Amino acid sequence: MTDWFLHPERLWLILVVVGLAALYVGLQFTSPRYAVRFSNLELLDSVAPRRPGWRRHVVAGCFLVAAAVLVAAFAQPVMTEKVPSERSTIVLAIDTSLSMAATDVSPNRIEAAQAAAKEFIDKLPDQLNVGLISFAGSAQLLVPPTQDHAKVNAAIDGLELDKSTAIGDATKLAVQVIEDQARGTDGKKVDGAVVVMSDGETTVGLPTADAIPIAKKAGVAITTIAYGTQEGEITVDTDGDGVGQRTRVPVNVEELRSLAEGTGGTAYTAETAQSLRSVYSELGSTIGYDEKSQDVTYRFVGLSLVLLLVAAGFSLRWFSRLP
Repeated sequence: MTDWFLHPERLWLILVVVGLAALYVGLQFTSPRYAVRFSNLELLDSVAPRRPGWRRHVVAGCFLVAAAVLVAAFAQPVMTEKVPSERSTIVLAIDTSLSMAATDVSPNRIEAAQAAAKEFIDKLPDQLNVGLISFAGSAQLLVPPTQDHAKVNAAIDGLELDKSTAIGDATKLAVQVIEDQARGTDGKKVDGAVVVMSDGETTVGLPTADAIPIAKKAGVAITTIAYGTQEGEITVDTDGDGVGQRTRVPVNVEELRSLAEGTGGTAYTAETAQSLRSVYSELGSTIGYDEKSQDVTYRFVGLSLVLLLVAAGFSLRWFSRLP
């Protein structure tokens, strides 16, 4: 099988169509000539039938193209198409550390992240299992993988911020969830994807670097989204006196990139709400879909029938007969 046709050897029949086209063109230059027997040429024009001119070429062209398309259909054309996967799971891990309150992204990082994540989930195939993890001082599985996407969106709405950032723990937990999902389906292979969205670096728990071999061993690629800018700030009451101090919380792009690259995933950066939506949109076009070769013979047969009907219609309209 080739990338285009199941039986490419049948395409040699296109030479028959080419031969017919060449014969048709040749006949236009070898039409029989008749001697002029009328001395009055004006009278000849009035009694001789009008030649169909270019219209006859349109009808012939439609038939020849229809024949070529039928030959292609006989070769059984195939196309690679994206179809929703029936055995895919995606685990979305969202950073809920205090730095997500920074307003360098309007209205703030966490609210923009919530909106983009829900929009992303709404566009995923219905049969895709989606799980949700939040992580601050620890990683928590808020929603196990489920096809109830509304439940996941409701949990995203309920995210609350807390101290510290545990990217390593979140990654380890996400990989475990993917593996548990496989065991829950009679051990059959489950296509799992993990998306970790964070604006910072690991400050507690398993170091991010130590989570990389765990994901690699499980064969799970981690996609990371570094979210925010280098100018992000939050107000922190460090003394407990009710007086907050402005603290810079720049995004750590390199740590998240190392996690993605170390596991065979892809690292993204997003400094605005719009760019975050764009990242999710790109992910949504690949996650949850499989590429499969589909037999599209019916499309070619349909196109050929349309061309034949068009040719028949033109012939009836212009010449009051079927060709």
